[in-house]
Amino acid sequence: MRMTKRPMMAAAAAAVIAAALSACGPAAGDAPAAGATAGDGGATTLDLLVFNALHADFYQEMATAWNARNPDRGIVLEPRVLPLQEMHNQLQMAFTAGQQIPDIVDIEVMRFPNFTIGTQVLYDLAPYAEPYLDDLVQARLDLYTHGGMLLGLPTHVGATVAFYNVPLLESAGVDWTAIETWDDFRDAGVKLHAETGAHLGSAGTSGGFTHHLLVGQHEADYTDDEGILKLTTPEVVAAFEMLQEMHATGVLGIIPGGTPDSEEGFAAIANGDFGAVIMPVWFGSRFINYMPDLAGQIAVAVPPTLPGSDVVTIGGGGTGTAVPLASEHRELAAEFVAFAKLSEQANVRVWELLGFDPVNTSVWSDEAVTHNPDNRFVQYFYNNPFDALLEMRGSVGLLASQRTHSWPEVIAVMNSEILDSILESGVPAADALERAEAALRNTLRQ
Repeated sequence: MRMTKRPMMAAAAAAVIAAALSACGPAAGDAPAAGATAGDGGATTLDLLVFNALHADFYQEMATAWNARNPDRGIVLEPRVLPLQEMHNQLQMAFTAGQQIPDIVDIEVMRFPNFTIGTQVLYDLAPYAEPYLDDLVQARLDLYTHGGMLLGLPTHVGATVAFYNVPLLESAGVDWTAIETWDDFRDAGVKLHAETGAHLGSAGTSGGFTHHLLVGQHEADYTDDEGILKLTTPEVVAAFEMLQEMHATGVLGIIPGGTPDSEEGFAAIANGDFGAVIMPVWFGSRFINYMPDLAGQIAVAVPPTLPGSDVVTIGGGGTGTAVPLASEHRELAAEFVAFAKLSEQANVRVWELLGFDPVNTSVWSDEAVTHNPDNRFVQYFYNNPFDALLEMRGSVGLLASQRTHSWPEVIAVMNSEILDSILESGVPAADALERAEAALRNTLRQ
């Protein structure tokens, strides 16, 4: 599995990047976090460049753990936390000038392909990931693999799940545990809409993951591995026709704000306008932070599936942590990053501190962690989020187009043209996709 005017596409791409960044926690400010204390005066200083202060805090905690394990190879992190755009611009300029290059850097997933084109600037982390491979979700490593090299390490899986409003569904006689396929979802949605006026799912016109999930479950993609467009293949068209049909029957409703991950979207979900939200696991933190009154009412479940497909879910959002090839401490930095992103100890904290689904699946079955009654995520949800993850283990797919240079442009047009045409204007899915592909081929010079 692997149209528009240029200014509009650029604006849309910026909006998409902002939304993707939100998957990795609170936005960063300009102030750097405090440094970690190493085990002795001979510690190596590593420059860390990130766009999220919470991530900087996480790395500091991991540096402390590293130093406890490796007192003879201690490190001191010197973090810089910059706003998203500024950080990536500075990184690009540093690579161009060959100076002020950090030892470790977080790169937002939509921008990662920009640093894989042309001369290699990122260090291959594959040898350092090797000790952890048996427990990792391979699709998330594939996301940052370019030219056979693993150039970044993931922060989470971002598995797409269904968040069900249990009391709302029960009020219409709908049993969320009986929803297994998209046909089940459709039937339940028709019933819910007839009984309450609420929609079962949300359709976003400027973002969301339902359409990505449908494409992934059709074992299709928006481009090939080289970024050549594939928007008009029968499988992609079928996925968007399903989306359009569910919207036409009231099963899906267009969510205010254009995406569930917006203030307007949060308000609509909290108001009971939608019986379910299909989003990555990281959206769980949005419930806690923005919809506290729904505590105890939201069940986390495997999303509806497509019979015959090997793909149950796909990963969404993310940050790839990389080590520049030019770092004089690249071997030490790489070993630390692998520990901080892939080890079981680190992934326990990914769940406890950030609320993300750990990429190291050994954590998924550690009930001392996943069922900790003091954990705020465990306390909030109707059931345990890891129940769904364990069901989907081994069935996490990847839209490989995410790692191509075409991805930002494809998503910009998706969120500014395709979804609006299909959902708001009623343009047949095949026609909307054909028009979009023609415009994108011109933009991408294909």
